[in-house]
Amino acid sequence: MISNVNRLSLAVGMVIATLVGQAAAAPAPSENATINLIRLLVEQGILKQDKADALIAQAQNEAAQAKQAAASTAVAAGPVAAPGDVRVQYVPAAVRDQIRDQVKAEVMATAKQENWAAPNTFPDWASRISFDGDIRLRDESRYYSGSNSNEIVDFAKLNNNGPYDVNPNSSTALPPLLNTREDRENLFRLRARLGMKAEISPQWTAGIRIGTGSDNNPVSTTQNLGGGFSKKDIWLDQGYLTWKPSDELTLTGGRFANPFMSTDMLYSNDLNFDGVAAIFDHKLSRDWGVFGTVGAFPVDYTNDTTTSNGFDKEESDNKWLYGAQIGAKWAINSNNRLKGALAYYRFDDIEGQRSSPCEPWAGAPGCDSDGTRAAFMQKGNSVFLLRDITPNPLNPTTTPQPQFVGLASEFNLLDLNVVWDADLPEDFKLRSQGNYIHNLGYDEGDMRKRSAGQIVNNLDSNGSIESGANAWMVQFTLGNALELKKQGDWNLFAGYKYIQPDALPDGFNDSSFHLGGTNAKGYFLGGNYGLAKNVYATGRWLSSEAVYGAPFDIDVMQLEINTRF
Repeated sequence: MISNVNRLSLAVGMVIATLVGQAAAAPAPSENATINLIRLLVEQGILKQDKADALIAQAQNEAAQAKQAAASTAVAAGPVAAPGDVRVQYVPAAVRDQIRDQVKAEVMATAKQENWAAPNTFPDWASRISFDGDIRLRDESRYYSGSNSNEIVDFAKLNNNGPYDVNPNSSTALPPLLNTREDRENLFRLRARLGMKAEISPQWTAGIRIGTGSDNNPVSTTQNLGGGFSKKDIWLDQGYLTWKPSDELTLTGGRFANPFMSTDMLYSNDLNFDGVAAIFDHKLSRDWGVFGTVGAFPVDYTNDTTTSNGFDKEESDNKWLYGAQIGAKWAINSNNRLKGALAYYRFDDIEGQRSSPCEPWAGAPGCDSDGTRAAFMQKGNSVFLLRDITPNPLNPTTTPQPQFVGLASEFNLLDLNVVWDADLPEDFKLRSQGNYIHNLGYDEGDMRKRSAGQIVNNLDSNGSIESGANAWMVQFTLGNALELKKQGDWNLFAGYKYIQPDALPDGFNDSSFHLGGTNAKGYFLGGNYGLAKNVYATGRWLSSEAVYGAPFDIDVMQLEINTRF
């Protein structure tokens, strides 16, 4: 096999021979073949004219010197040229060196472009693409108290599978109910994600990530393993375009990771945002910096008909999330760092709307507020019956009441986050974290008015609303590393959460604590240990109960192996 060096030498030699042959065979306006060769190199674009002029002058000077030497010295006669032979005159050393350097540069450029001069390298476009990903294996067990109520309605499933007839005189079927008493042990679960990032130009970046998931649930890409060894689903988890006009400002559009400083009490760690966001980060001094984020995110596009399948087209009434956050970072000293941020989130039109009078029992395709039900729910928020169904005058008591439910409260949130990192003696590190959320849109009078008194959960025995607008959590992490990267890194963590039913939308937060949603309080604790570089084990215990209403206690144990690459 020809080595790269021999291959390059052979290519250079062939090019030089070709050029020399062309120079000798071409009509010669000059008696000096060297000059003809130089002129040909200019025509071929290998030499520039100024360099060629210098070489021609040098060749003419050397030719004159050669003639003088020939006149004074007897030169032995050479062999007589046969027909067809081409005799090339002497090529000066400087010209040969110039030709060699020029041809070598041309051949090396071609070799690099075709990737044979350096076989262990890649084309330029490949160097601008990077890949990353992670795989998590989890064993999960869920334990329910025997004293839990067994009549807690699964309103998310009611909306997905509904409408459900709530009139007991016309339907004997139970509504969808949550599992509240039967333990689920040793659920073997998988999360796998693979991302690609491409640097389009110095200021533009594009990214795509795919991930597992049993359905289009926005708060989890975890999928149960089993089901007769059936293949698993893959979803588009991210797809975005980023423009970074300066070191301090980044603009991103598409589907991308959470751009805000927050905790999983509000937004699940697996939640991605659809929309646009602008992020800035400015360093004021060695110890101080400020940062912030603003963004607009479509939560749901409503149907363009009043009813779900009618002819009555109408103006779009889309649901949006608008967010703005401002924060600061302070390096108190070499061992203590403080970071805090205050955010405001406005969820426009996420609450349900009571319909105008409708008659689905008479064959109508639906009611005009069906599209106001939440696109995704977990559990906990106060909900009400969306449809104002007119009774059938022939059978008023047995008129079917097929219903969907909508959120009773508006959601305009204030979100305060604080993180304090401290380096302790003996190489210990401590992170103290706090999060407080208040829903400015919570108003029980407005909730009753909007729902026309049709709220169906979070009520006490007298029919009064049992809910609230506040949520808070604290968490402490102690170990030799807060972010595990190598073998032997470890930390322990513990915390407490308290989430009133309407403090925040129940559809977007962590799906492990209380198995997702609001109206939950309790503690969580666990630890992480580095098994190898970028491989670590996690054990976690989460214990929770309902804040208001019927007893609903859930304990969750999770054992994991996490890898990233």
